[in-house]
Amino acid sequence: MPATHSGTVRPAAISAEGWGWRHAGRSTPAIQGLDLRIEPGERVLLLGPSGAGKSTLLHALAGVLGDEEDDSDETGSLLIDGVPPRGQRGRAGLMQQDPETQVVLSRVGDDVAFGAENLAVPRDEIWSRVHEALDDVGLRTAAGGGLALDHPTAALSGGQKQRLALAGILAMRPGLILLDEPTANLDPAGVLEVRDAVGRCLDKTGATLVVVEHRVSVWKDLVDRIVVLQPGAAGGGVLLDGPPDQVLTEARSMLMAAGVWVPGYVPPTRARTQVAGPYELLIATQDLAVSREKPKRKGFKTIPPVPAQKDITAQVRAGQALTITGPNGAGKSTFALTLAGLLAPVAGTVSAGVGLSEGAGIDPYKWKADQLISRIGTVFQEPEHQFVTGKVLDELMFGPKHLGHGEDRVDELVERLRLGHLVDANPYTLSGGEKRRLSVATVLGAHPKVLVLDEPTFGQDANTWAELASFLSELLDAGTAVVSVTHDQEFSAVLGGAELRLGPVSQGETAHQEAGAA
Repeated sequence: MPATHSGTVRPAAISAEGWGWRHAGRSTPAIQGLDLRIEPGERVLLLGPSGAGKSTLLHALAGVLGDEEDDSDETGSLLIDGVPPRGQRGRAGLMQQDPETQVVLSRVGDDVAFGAENLAVPRDEIWSRVHEALDDVGLRTAAGGGLALDHPTAALSGGQKQRLALAGILAMRPGLILLDEPTANLDPAGVLEVRDAVGRCLDKTGATLVVVEHRVSVWKDLVDRIVVLQPGAAGGGVLLDGPPDQVLTEARSMLMAAGVWVPGYVPPTRARTQVAGPYELLIATQDLAVSREKPKRKGFKTIPPVPAQKDITAQVRAGQALTITGPNGAGKSTFALTLAGLLAPVAGTVSAGVGLSEGAGIDPYKWKADQLISRIGTVFQEPEHQFVTGKVLDELMFGPKHLGHGEDRVDELVERLRLGHLVDANPYTLSGGEKRRLSVATVLGAHPKVLVLDEPTFGQDANTWAELASFLSELLDAGTAVVSVTHDQEFSAVLGGAELRLGPVSQGETAHQEAGAA
């Protein structure tokens, strides 16, 4: 076993016996019948199709499951070192999918210290831990940015924010590190940054690791065991368990059938119909600069915000895909929100074409809500940001009802996006992949001519990925324009169309749109 971190990290043991959990308002358990033993210091990759209960298990191990679920139901036992997780918070550290939601404070040093402060660690020891943790994740090296303790967290890239979250966990000195798809929203360079930082920390501390990730190839060589869960609706429990190479070799066909992203496998999807142009111009941008910040007043002057990206000239056409690519921090999501009429341009223009703007004007930002959602549908990077009801079916019906549309498409969306068993569930209790599919379905119910999606495939197993990609291909063939912010090259290849690559604005790179998405 690797040497412990300054002699202070005690690797945790995990045991589950017939353990299960049903979320409040759900008729079926998210996970059930789990029998599992993880020894101190083991590194485990947890796999399974979307909805198998992987994130539920990690949240339970972190001791944060069920705090606000009065009607939830737990069966069997789940223990860390023989004690229920909720009785020893701080023994496990959880890092989640979205880098943005894990930053608590405005300065790097304070953010890393936050967890240790809540565990009442003495002040002098806290700052010793902060320095050590930042060194461990590589954020104080020249290659990692050479960050000072007072460096603003808002200025970090996605990969840096995930490593910052890992540093905050390490400063707590947990015996169990839990990673819930920590690289799902990162560019390829950020993925490697986080994985390598995790590897260095494990080598130094000897802590136990449980990581959930759909893409096996990223973590295969870092773990010594793969555990595959099956959904509770299929009986629950462990489907496969063993050394990585053995599991991936002996059970490759079974894993692919279960929706696991095994190395070298891309699921088949519906082929696009090649339709001859010309394609109607729906939206065009000219010399566009974008920012999420608002202008500031200084005396009688208005000071515009610093652009997250500038000089963007692009076109969105009916029946065509536009893929927005580039590194984390390049302003991709900000551009997408501006294109969709949800943010005002800092400079330049966003103009809707004649067929899209009829009766509403050419500037999407000035459209009324009902004019906007019936023309441009937006799927946010964080699915929870667009949920407005407490029931999946109500969520799906909300748009059509308020627009006066028929609800004929809802049944089709439920079936195609595999939401039928969840119609009575609370949207906030769904898995990450299920939330993403619901967020897509709620927007499609309004029949928009332009669909803007931010990281649409994160959290999806291979089967649901293929279903979503095929469905979007059908929409393209029917004349809908699909704009996607994504790091998923396989997804971009399925949709085809054009690619708009955004470079870091600080390096003076400009946006460039070209035919043939990556």
